[in-house]
Amino acid sequence: AVQKLHELYEANRLLNEQEAGVFLRQIKLLESESYQNAIESSIANEKVNAAYAVMINRDELVETFRHLEEPVIRRRINDMQEISNRLIQILGGAAIRINLGDEPVILVAEALSPTEIMEMDKDKLLAVVMHHGSAVSHASIMAKTMEIPTLVDVAADDEWDGKTAIVDGYTGTFYLNPDAEIQKEYEIRLEADRREREELLKLKAQKDETKDGSNIGLYANIGNMSDLSSVLFYGAKGIGLLRSEFQYLGRENYPRENELFLAYKKIAETMGEKLTVIRTADLGADKQAEYLNIPDETNPIMGNRGIRLCLDRKRMFKAQLRAIFRASAYGNLALMYPMISSEEEMDEIEEIIREVKIGLDEKGIPYKHIKTGIMIETPAAAIISDKLAEMVDFFSIGTNDLTQYTLAIDRQNEKLDEFYNPHHEALLRMIQMVVDNAHKCGKWAGICGELGADATLTEQFVRMGLDELSVAPSMVLKLRKIVREMKVEE
Repeated sequence: AVQKLHELYEANRLLNEQEAGVFLRQIKLLESESYQNAIESSIANEKVNAAYAVMINRDELVETFRHLEEPVIRRRINDMQEISNRLIQILGGAAIRINLGDEPVILVAEALSPTEIMEMDKDKLLAVVMHHGSAVSHASIMAKTMEIPTLVDVAADDEWDGKTAIVDGYTGTFYLNPDAEIQKEYEIRLEADRREREELLKLKAQKDETKDGSNIGLYANIGNMSDLSSVLFYGAKGIGLLRSEFQYLGRENYPRENELFLAYKKIAETMGEKLTVIRTADLGADKQAEYLNIPDETNPIMGNRGIRLCLDRKRMFKAQLRAIFRASAYGNLALMYPMISSEEEMDEIEEIIREVKIGLDEKGIPYKHIKTGIMIETPAAAIISDKLAEMVDFFSIGTNDLTQYTLAIDRQNEKLDEFYNPHHEALLRMIQMVVDNAHKCGKWAGICGELGADATLTEQFVRMGLDELSVAPSMVLKLRKIVREMKVEE
């Protein structure tokens, strides 16, 4: 089982290192003394075979904790289920790997984990339909990374097996046994979609400018080095959000400063004059690794995460800052801090930056005095953005967290989907306030959260005065088309 998990990690880490880290986490759990002792005790005391012992321990754990909603506990239970199922298979039980067959299919399931999606043959998976889950769950995000249309909250029936269906990921529609007219319509839509993609690629070298001359920069969000080619392929103006956590997750110890430096240097050289904004490590909550030893928290999404964890672990923070400043000599880099909520935090960061620069100067290491920015993702930061604007060069609004904190809704809780409204007037007012406060200080403001890719709001964002939108690379040209066809005055 351990050997197979290592193989799965290696096969998937380039696609999404953060999600592939689940395999290393499961290895540690599988090798833990407590897990092995529980199974051996069942075999010795109850005189059952090994596969049955694994199964009853799995089922008892799930039953005991199934009502708890804390993300850390839910993640641990999911890991326990998956390693137990893997062991049962190896010991002669049913296979856990989903066999998609010889031809491409739509997969319908009660629920899927990121692990199960990563284990599948990607060439055979046309679409995913799940009963349980949410649009921002890890499984959905993994499917999105693989560009697989995914629907959630669809109750399945065994009788669907083997039937023809259509999944429309644009409208969230599922057709079972579509008639000839519907099938013909979607054949036409598929061809139109292909032609639209070809037309969009003609905009790669065009400006992000409205018909009446207003500009908004369209940048890309990336989560690892393998996404760099997509940024250039889709003609993004630069990288508006580099999620640097990819270097900390899915491993067994802290990355060394030189390892960080070489990655940032490679990005800087690849992007050339195009701006790359590196967000410092946004660890904690659902982004953890065993070596970090982050204590379990009752509410980790509101806990020791983002800049709080960095200021708590200054040695880790300084190593990353030194690496970024060293790499700045090779391109056009900028720094951005996550989860800021006070001026005091910025004062502390500035003192650390000063120490880092003094250390580099003493060693004669070249660097640039790069721009710094703040992720506006707490309501506190939005409300005092007039004061924070005086301390940095730019704002980037993280709408995912800002929405859930403003609405007091856990965005990963599928039971609250009907209440989760990213178009809520309170959120849009908050965005406008941040933009206005930035401009009063002569600074720029953008959005790097999922809302930035919402094409229904693109024109409104331009009129609100946002200076940039940073989105998934594949969304850049779609938004560029909208921007180039609109007039601000209308």
